[in-house]
Amino acid sequence: MAHLEPHNARDRILVAASTLFCRQGFAATGIDTVIDAANTAKATLYKHFPSKQQLIEAVLDAEGETWRAWFFGRLAKVQAPANERMLAVFGVLQDWFSDPGFYGCPFINAVAEFESSNGAVRKAAEKHKSHLITWLTAQAIEQGLPDPKETTRTFVVLIDGAIVAAQHTRDPSFARTARRLAECHLRDVSRKD
Repeated sequence: MAHLEPHNARDRILVAASTLFCRQGFAATGIDTVIDAANTAKATLYKHFPSKQQLIEAVLDAEGETWRAWFFGRLAKVQAPANERMLAVFGVLQDWFSDPGFYGCPFINAVAEFESSNGAVRKAAEKHKSHLITWLTAQAIEQGLPDPKETTRTFVVLIDGAIVAAQHTRDPSFARTARRLAECHLRDVSRKD
């Protein structure tokens, strides 16, 4: 997967914070740890990110943009019918899960860590997820499935479940398991048509 590349002090801070937040958690990672990892001064960090909350939001924004560009870029290369494009999601996920830098989805992790107490984190996660939901819904509509919304919901559950399972077990094959379940769903809904 493509990773954030540091070009200046702000980027170095974002890369360091992203790595630390994903590996250690948002709450468990202190600003001093980020400063040390970014090899920057405290004043420089606060110049770019006046609070830890703003740093968290910037990390989620950057992680989301980078991941979506990589993920949807990979899916754009799949020249196949819509049902195969939908199923290709799981192959892309397996590649992500196999990356040594895979520590789960920063959005799933952040929402779990902050629960509902952080509206900005929840909003960032919803924005990120909306891209996937829109893409999946478009594929389901193109297939002429009877209930595109339900198919999208099923795929989201399978995708998020595979991400969490792969994160906890360090086993990328959960993507294949999710794909098999997605295939069953597509066969079932196609029969009802």
